[in-house]
Amino acid sequence: MTREEVQKLEEFFAHADKQATPIYLNEATIINDYEHFLESHFAPLRIDATSRVNQSLIWRLKTLKLIVEANS
Repeated sequence: MTREEVQKLEEFFAHADKQATPIYLNEATIINDYEHFLESHFAPLRIDATSRVNQSLIWRLKTLKLIVEANS
């Protein structure tokens, strides 16, 4: 993921309605604090969006984006 793609995701969440919690991304991933989830996922991506270690963060953010879009 490029830095521009990360910025687009950040902009999406900045303008999207805050979601009620808990949010279930899957059976093993539950979001209890929406703001903390976003910050903890975007912080490492701002440093290095192309790192393979961060791929799971990108996957979770994209999944959350789909859920937010479906609830809009």
